[in-house]
Parts: sequence; C-alpha cells; structure tokens
Amino acid sequence: MHSQVIGAPNYSQIQTLDLTPSVWSIGALCRAIADALDARFNPVAVRGEISGFSRASSGHCYFSLKDESGQIRCAMFRRAATMLDFSPRDGELVEVRGRLGVYEQRGDLQLIVETMGRAGQGALFEQFLKLKARLEAEGLFDPTRKRSLPVMPRGVGVVTSLGAAALQDVVTALQRRAPHIPVVVAPALVQGASAPAELIKSLSNLYRFTPSGRASRLAGGDQRSDGLFDSTPTIDVILLVRGGGSMEDLWAFNDEQLVRTLAQSPVPVVVGVGHETDFTLADFVADLRAPTPTAAAELVAQPCDVWQSAVAAIEGRLKDAVYRQIDQHSQRLDVVSSRLGRPSHLMSQQRLKLSSVAQRLHMTSLFSVKESQQALMQLKSRLPEACSRDLIRKSDRLQRAELRLGLLDPKLVLQRGYAWLTGPEGNTIASVKQTYLGQVVRATLADGTVDLAVSGTT
Repeated sequence: MHSQVIGAPNYSQIQTLDLTPSVWSIGALCRAIADALDARFNPVAVRGEISGFSRASSGHCYFSLKDESGQIRCAMFRRAATMLDFSPRDGELVEVRGRLGVYEQRGDLQLIVETMGRAGQGALFEQFLKLKARLEAEGLFDPTRKRSLPVMPRGVGVVTSLGAAALQDVVTALQRRAPHIPVVVAPALVQGASAPAELIKSLSNLYRFTPSGRASRLAGGDQRSDGLFDSTPTIDVILLVRGGGSMEDLWAFNDEQLVRTLAQSPVPVVVGVGHETDFTLADFVADLRAPTPTAAAELVAQPCDVWQSAVAAIEGRLKDAVYRQIDQHSQRLDVVSSRLGRPSHLMSQQRLKLSSVAQRLHMTSLFSVKESQQALMQLKSRLPEACSRDLIRKSDRLQRAELRLGLLDPKLVLQRGYAWLTGPEGNTIASVKQTYLGQVVRATLADGTVDLAVSGTT
C-alpha cells in the first residue's frame, strides 16, 4: 500500500485540545455516579450487621449495614418492608439484596434494599444473648424479684447525662405532674467505654440516700460535717434513663456489673433507656421498664390533681363521719338530760319498785315453805303402804321363779323312764354317730347308773 499525501496541514485551522474538565451540576454528577454504580454493581447482595434500625410512620425502614471494616446506609421502602417475615433488630446479621444508588439530596451512597433475610446473629447481639441467658439462670430477671413502685415517694433519684435530652424530659414531666417531689440527679456518661463505671458509681451514690442506706450510715456513726447527708431528701425510687440510639450506643446498659448493681438496689428502679423497641439487660433486671424517659417519670409521679381529688374525697368522708358522731352524741345527751331533769321523781319510782319486789319475795317464800311441809306429810303417810305393796309383789315373783326352776330339774325327766348316756370320758352322747361297736357307755337313770356295751346301731 502506498502512502498518499493529501496536503500540508494548515496550522491556523488546527484547534488546540482543551484539557480543562467540564463543570458538572451537582444533580447531574450524582446521577452520573448512580448510573455508573448501577452499571457496575447492580443488582447487589450484601451481608452485614444491622445498626440504627428505625421504622418511619410512612412504613419505610432506615438502617445501616456494617462489618469490621466499613458500613453503608440502607433504605427499605414500605412495599418491601411488608414482605419481611421477622422484625429486624440492631445487632442481627442479615443478607440483603437490592440496588446501589446515590441519594441526591444529601449526596449519600445508599443501598435500596428489596429483600432481607437472617444470616445468623451479629457479634454484639450474640454477646447480648449469652450474657442474658447466664444472668437469667442466676435468677436476676425473676419476676418475683420485682417490687411495686411507691405511691408517694419522698424523693426521686435520676441517673443520666447532664447534657442529655432525657434529663430535661424527666424533669419537665416531674415538674408538671408532681412539683412537690424533690429530685436528686446523679450525673453519669450514658455512652462509651467509661459509661458503665460512671453509671455504677452514680447508682451507688444514690443508694446512700435510700431509707436502708441512711439507716446503715447512722448505725455506723457517720457524722458528716458538710450537711449533704442531712439536706439530701430520702430517695424512694430511682430512674435510669437516656435517649434512643443504636445497639452500640446503648451497649453500656448491657454491662454485667451494672446489671448486678441494679439488682442490689435497696429501692425500686425504673429503667427508661432508648425507645419502645430498644431492649437492654438493664430493662430485664429493673423493677419496671418504661418505653421512654418521659414515661419513666410519669410512672413514679401521680399528677397533683389526682392527689387533690383524693384528699378532697377523704376530707368529705371525714366531715360526714364527724357530723354523724356529733348528732349521735347530741341525741344521747338529750336523753340523759331528760332523765336527770327530775332526780327526786326517779328515786321515788325506784323505791316503789324495790318495795313491791320485796313484798312479792316475802309472800313467795311463805307460800313455798307451806307447800313443802304439806308435801312432806303426804309422803310420810304413803310410805308404809307403798313398802307393804312392794314386799308382796316381790314375794309373788320369788314363788313363781321357784316353781319354774323346779320344773326344769333333769331328775323329773329321768323318772319318766329316760336315761342320760355318757362316754368313757364323761362326754354326753346325743347321737348314734357318736357310738361304735363294743363301746362302753354309762346310762344314768333316776335311781342310779348302769354301764352298757354297744352291740349294734339302727
């Protein structure tokens, strides 16, 4: 092949290549990235541990999937969420299928999840379940350990972070419902590695001001001079609260030593940690679990108007009882006054009654003595005749008995020609079956005995 020169180049017509990149709009760049992700990865399957799971009122679910080296934001829209056959929880290990995309409003990479299934338990959740099973076997979560909340606490102890919104929620609820109840706040971190130790320390400090804590300190001769012990109110119930968060955020409330410290509380403990769907080991050991910090405060403080209504009702019943007592005593006083108004007349009546009774008693005594004497004379006159009749009657009975006894004499029977047979041993023979040939028998007759020998039987 031969080369062909068309012509010399016209350098004035050559355009220089501009290496400066084009200026993208943000939306266009996000869409371009999304298209590239879609072409390169979608559809995609991912395995990871759920963190920060939440379900919006619209039905859409938002969470993150993570492992030891990274995490990605996820969204699962209501249509796909209704197809779930389980309730996802923080810490669960799941496998999801979906499409990678870019959320243009924030420029975030996100995974739109279309299906989700369990892939096993995540590391944190597995640790949670193991510790829960061990503490439950020790009886720390036994329902019989749960105590009732005091109806009228003298003071409420609160353990939470000073900067947490949960503290403001609790204080606001208590101020609204029962402003007369003093609140003692023991601040502590509620998240992070050092949170469990601070929570334990704050709880232990509050235990000093419970009824049993005060009693033990006084018995031990504690004589503090700073006035703190005397000025701090007695605490009858303790609230352990914080706002919501992921499983990692709430992990301090799964600490074993914290759970044991809560189990040793001398007063009831209400735990309001996270949202209603969040559960920690502190919830299981507490005397009562509240779905939110505000609910925890409402559980320990009845509204003032409830107590005012109760006091008003009691006041009304007391007034009615007092008025009834006054009326009854007034009536008794009237009766007594009427009786005491004429004491001389009353004494005259009593004298007449006494005289009448004495006269009746005298007449009764005379009549009784006379009747007794007459009865005694009659008995004396009838006694000889009665004794004679009884003697005759008994003599007749004796004669009849002698006659019957004589008729039963066996000799009378023998005199009529009968005999009484006995064997060699003296036994009575009443049947031929008691005899045998050659047997010697004795016959007793009316005037003596005869020995006989048996020669035959018929």
